[in-house]
Amino acid sequence: MEFPANLDAFPAGFLFGTATAAYQIEGGVAEGGRGPSIWDTFSHTPGRIHRGDTGDIACDHYHRWEDDLGLMADLGYPAYRLSLSWARLQPSGTGGLNPDGVAFYRRVLEGCHRRGITPLVTLYHWDLPQPLQDAGGWPERATAERFGEYGGRVIEALGDLTTYWITINEPWCVSFLSHARGVQAPGFTDDRLAIRAAHHTLVAHGLALGEFRSRLPAAQVGITNILGAVNPASDAPADVEAARVLDIRMNRVFLEPCYLGEYSDDVTEVFGRDGLNAGETQGALVQPGDLELIAAPTDFVGVNHYTNMIATADPTARRGVQIRHVEPTPSTFGWSDTPDALHGILVRVDREFSQLPVFVTENGISLNDYVDPDGRVNDVERIDYYRGYIEAVGKAISDGVDVRGYMAWSFLDNFEWAEGYDKRFGLVYVDYPTQRRIPKASARWYAEMIARFRSRA
Repeated sequence: MEFPANLDAFPAGFLFGTATAAYQIEGGVAEGGRGPSIWDTFSHTPGRIHRGDTGDIACDHYHRWEDDLGLMADLGYPAYRLSLSWARLQPSGTGGLNPDGVAFYRRVLEGCHRRGITPLVTLYHWDLPQPLQDAGGWPERATAERFGEYGGRVIEALGDLTTYWITINEPWCVSFLSHARGVQAPGFTDDRLAIRAAHHTLVAHGLALGEFRSRLPAAQVGITNILGAVNPASDAPADVEAARVLDIRMNRVFLEPCYLGEYSDDVTEVFGRDGLNAGETQGALVQPGDLELIAAPTDFVGVNHYTNMIATADPTARRGVQIRHVEPTPSTFGWSDTPDALHGILVRVDREFSQLPVFVTENGISLNDYVDPDGRVNDVERIDYYRGYIEAVGKAISDGVDVRGYMAWSFLDNFEWAEGYDKRFGLVYVDYPTQRRIPKASARWYAEMIARFRSRA
């Protein structure tokens, strides 16, 4: 096996692991007191999900979590990023927590510790309780306030079981994919709703962070943003401007308030017509105190990365920007395999936004995986992908970026949101009708790479 050539660049204590999200793997949607989330509603709406798939069963992790953690331990993966289902823990989005939900996650987290697995826990990975959506969802400031309260209750119930916490996963998806593009729950296509959702998601992060600081000061807390590399199609001024605007819309609108404490003039110029006000104004979207709240110091920067984009000015395209992905694009999503893009993002975050430690909280590739006649899944393309991207992380470390962890997406094949079960990201193949788990060649490769890294200690 070929492994990253620069594993020696990774510091002792670096956390290699995998990641999942509750709705994508758990199933058990009506068990243990769980209530409906926006993804239950969205997936059961005809025409929203590929082939009408839902997360009702998914990987049945709700019933199979012990075996899944056992497999993770057998493979020797030392860290696991998981999310808590808000709809399972607090079905109404208000009030006390559901005891059965708390008990379930205590069992899972205790199970991690028994197996020597370090958990990194995400409070919110898109499963908003449907009652909060019925009251207006993320475009309403009240939802951010409910999230802060929810975070405080979770800390009291589960805060003793892990050190690492992520408040929100990918605010860009929570807001723009879900409220402007309509491809994720709740499925709206309204730019004004999207920027309201974006800002309130960041306010929610700030409120939850405050709860951690007051209730669990020893916790290591961050927020995870999905960051894409953006390049102009040419040196033509129109293409350069298209790339600048795309970068603002995908990256800077979240990085600036989180780490610089502002929405710059560039950002408010792009989003002003949708309702993002410059400065802070009582009664406006951005209210007095919001930016200080959002930019309160965290302990690390969470980075998810999947693709490398080219922006072309096109008056007929949405917002005047046509997007394509830098080749090669072996992913079944048509996304890039260009490891230098992740290196560039890590260096950029460090140079322009924050010198905090960084965790790569998701990175991976979807492929047309299948079980061959010998019962194996020989995903050599995924091995090549991970080798390149892990080398890119090592290069960033050599360039002075304080990267502390890398979580491969994903541990299991799972319900891939609007794509249903059509896309496979897992290191472990899931045969959905039987729920059989088959570690792919990449799972064995990753296990061996981690074993070699840990043997240096």
